[in-house]
Amino acid sequence: MTIAGKSLEQWKGEHPLLDDILQLKEVYWRNPQKGKTTPTTDLSMADILDAEARMKRFAPYFHKVFPETNGIIESPISEISNMKAKLEEEEQIKIQGDLLLKRDDILPIAGSIKARGGIYEVIKHAEKLALGHAILTKDDDYSILADKKFTEFFSAFSISVGSTGNLGLSIGIMSAKLGFNVTVHMSSDAKQWKKDLLRKKGVQVVEHQADYGAAVEEGRKQCEKKLTCYFIDDENSKDLFLGYAVAALRLKKQFEERGIKVNAENPLHVYLPCGVGGGPGGIAFGLHQVFGEHVHCYFAEPTHSPSMLLGLMTGLHDQVSVQDFGIDNKTAADGLAVGRPSGFVGHVMQPMLEGVYTVTDERMKAMLKWIYETEAIKLEPSALAGMSGPQAVEGKSSRGTHLVWATGGSLVPDEVWGEE
Repeated sequence: MTIAGKSLEQWKGEHPLLDDILQLKEVYWRNPQKGKTTPTTDLSMADILDAEARMKRFAPYFHKVFPETNGIIESPISEISNMKAKLEEEEQIKIQGDLLLKRDDILPIAGSIKARGGIYEVIKHAEKLALGHAILTKDDDYSILADKKFTEFFSAFSISVGSTGNLGLSIGIMSAKLGFNVTVHMSSDAKQWKKDLLRKKGVQVVEHQADYGAAVEEGRKQCEKKLTCYFIDDENSKDLFLGYAVAALRLKKQFEERGIKVNAENPLHVYLPCGVGGGPGGIAFGLHQVFGEHVHCYFAEPTHSPSMLLGLMTGLHDQVSVQDFGIDNKTAADGLAVGRPSGFVGHVMQPMLEGVYTVTDERMKAMLKWIYETEAIKLEPSALAGMSGPQAVEGKSSRGTHLVWATGGSLVPDEVWGEE
């Protein structure tokens, strides 16, 4: 068996950590390229500010059709000192500094981190169509987009996406609300309750027996057959990426309100669950634009789906999958069940990501229980991947503020959550 022209033994010789990765052990990989290469993207702070301005234009619309948002799709920060004490006790570690949770599990509309990028790309597409057909100007009060005139207009267009679950929820809910015909291609990993909720919202759900990659490819193919169909590409979309990146501007403001400083004396350590890479990549990119060298970002992946880790470590990015190395890509963390990483995100992250660590399903499920018992917070398993960050990189990140980025959980039905 060869992988990109090399035998497995050759790869192991170059990367000894592969032995543990292939045995599905938890590992921490430090990124040797951090700070040594230049970013391979033309995206900048100006693009993030442009995305934020668009979100502000849509604020009156969000407020009208989703009153719970008050016009802004944002989540609070929670200090989780009880969970910190539990982690220190269970993991036999000492976490220097505060442990905070970024509550994207309760992000309005879609209840997960995907509400950021998914909703942003949908509204950008809607704005482009409406402006292009001269039925909207940027000076209008965007609440008019809820009028029948606009929902009928958007009903002539289609949106399609492939998803393991949460991205499909955000895009499906937002697209259907605007009036688009929307199809979500769901992989075999997607939870049934997510499919049921989408159908309830008027979304067409197409189920695939294969994994995430196959669902994306089929969604792309089906969309290409229709001129009026717009495909949202989780693997390569700059718009999704920028929608996520806006979070950094919001976080800076939240930190200022709390009196939290980010500097050389008090660095910020951020632990981000990673699937294909768009969500954590966009957020990490934004955080580096805002906080510069004082932020240290880590990606967290299941031991059964270490796609970004393998892509970065081998330098092959999206040219390699976990299956190429004999790993099954089966995990309870459905949003992270991705066999092949985004090449776009991998290249952007290479000079700025601190490292990647892996976590077992058993540890995620244990922490799912701990955070409910200590903080009364209900999360999805994938949202706990970040929680083992301080333990996984112990000794490599010490003083400062530790921020775990939650991904989803608030929309999970009680009976389903109890089974996790």
